[in-house]
Amino acid sequence: MSAKRGTHEQPYGGPLSDGLSSLVAAAHELKAPLALVRQLSLTLEAGELSPDEKQRMLRQISLTSERALRLTSDLTRSARLEDAMFALEPINPHQLCEDIVHELTPLFVAHGRNVRLMPRKHPLLLVANRDLLRRIIMNFSDNALHYANDDSVVEIQIRALNAGQIIRLGVRDYGPALSTDMWKTLQTKLVVAPQPVHARPQSSGLGLYIASQFADAMNGTIGVIRHHDGATFYVDLHASRQLSWL
Repeated sequence: MSAKRGTHEQPYGGPLSDGLSSLVAAAHELKAPLALVRQLSLTLEAGELSPDEKQRMLRQISLTSERALRLTSDLTRSARLEDAMFALEPINPHQLCEDIVHELTPLFVAHGRNVRLMPRKHPLLLVANRDLLRRIIMNFSDNALHYANDDSVVEIQIRALNAGQIIRLGVRDYGPALSTDMWKTLQTKLVVAPQPVHARPQSSGLGLYIASQFADAMNGTIGVIRHHDGATFYVDLHASRQLSWL
């Protein structure tokens, strides 16, 4: 894995081994969406809303519930990684990310934000499990949704590294900066259990922890590039030598 000039990268990962820590982290992650759904539901019950306002709130409840369900599904899948076989196949990451952007756009718009896939001139293929890779990018995007500045766009990027041997999928947000010391500590502790990202207090680190398990199951790694105005969370996977498009 090659370093990007002018940036700071930190890979990390480890086995899902601390059940109690994972449960605490899951409770932390689910608290925010459940609190929002409750608040919106109480507002709807109080009445005095226009039909458009009711429709908007109902849509936000639906989208927020979907995000919480994704987390519970990821937790279940992560707990079963050791007992399951995940087929790896050549995948067109651009097509996969296009589908993710299409699915996430309504959620981002409901929060007053936007997400886009950065264009590429040349197609790439990587070797991965489609479901696990999709869950990683969705995870990174959910994280970016809550920490991107209101006037910024979350960017999904696809790049080739190491003379095309490694394909990197990254999600770039423009939010709170992350310190070097914080990432060194997080990298070490994530091997044992989920850890909170202190520059982003609403995060328990559970999503990153799960993503590291999914990447490891595909012989890949996840990490972060620190920027002065945010971060790029990424997954590195092996390129496919198959030329046909799937």
